[in-house]
Amino acid sequence: MTQLDGVVKPKTKRSKRFLQGREPKLNENIKNAMLIKGGNANQTVTQALKDIYSLKKPNAVMYKKKNITRPFEDQTSLEFFSKKSDCSLFLFGSHNKKRPNNLVFGRMFDFHVLDMIELGIEKFVSLKDIKNSKFPEGTKPLLIFAGDAFETDNEHKKLKSLLIDFFRGPTVPCVRLAGLEHVLHITALEGKIYFRSYKALLKKSGCRTPRIELEDMGPSFDFTMRRTHLASDDLYKTAHRQPKALKPKKKKNVSHDVFGTKYGRLHMQKQDLAKLQTRKMKGLKKRKGEKAEGEGEEAEATTAKKAKTQ
Repeated sequence: MTQLDGVVKPKTKRSKRFLQGREPKLNENIKNAMLIKGGNANQTVTQALKDIYSLKKPNAVMYKKKNITRPFEDQTSLEFFSKKSDCSLFLFGSHNKKRPNNLVFGRMFDFHVLDMIELGIEKFVSLKDIKNSKFPEGTKPLLIFAGDAFETDNEHKKLKSLLIDFFRGPTVPCVRLAGLEHVLHITALEGKIYFRSYKALLKKSGCRTPRIELEDMGPSFDFTMRRTHLASDDLYKTAHRQPKALKPKKKKNVSHDVFGTKYGRLHMQKQDLAKLQTRKMKGLKKRKGEKAEGEGEEAEATTAKKAKTQ
């Protein structure tokens, strides 16, 4: 590939397909995440990154080498790795005396850091420490958020949005019941965030709907929120903007109520109820006298019309 005046021009068909895959699309690709170790990551942080990588696979890239960078002070290296690996989400792990066992969740917009939130690990149970069966790779998780803070506090709202972006997986039109094998339960309580991962087991219940049991599968975290770097409302609005081609076209005379029931409005000409065809019954038939009166009125109306025209 050659670069002239800031425009990359492909030389081969392979590089052309590569650049077409990076171009903006109406329906964007699945968001990939990159997991990066800091220069002083300890065993706890390294294992936490490995476990989250297992939850995120195959839409994740794990960097095994340590990278000496500080996301809240200098973001150029993160933006470089994002462009190189085509990842719009990132997770950075580090450890130091001031902030031990540190994880930074973040996301990109146009290969620049949009927002990131720093979480400290207070308690950690690894995926390998729990000897239970695991879910298949690439399973779409069911996300459950509990706690009033996710609805009232601005920072917790952003964290909820960020975690949904990170773990939601591919967008699918429908999900079968047997495919709901993985459950992520995230609770905000008394200033802490409890992250739990379960496997959903479908048991016999004696009826058509199975009984569901949750089995602890790991990993599980007890987080405390530390530093945050949130974008402005205008930048969030720009990042959420959708192209006009994806916006649904408004249909005339069609409305929906709060329950989703669809209503349509029909426009018809004014009807003459005297000519309305009803059920033929003896009691509804006109008598001879009524018919004669009706015929006489019609005859008078036609003669009056003829006189006007003459």
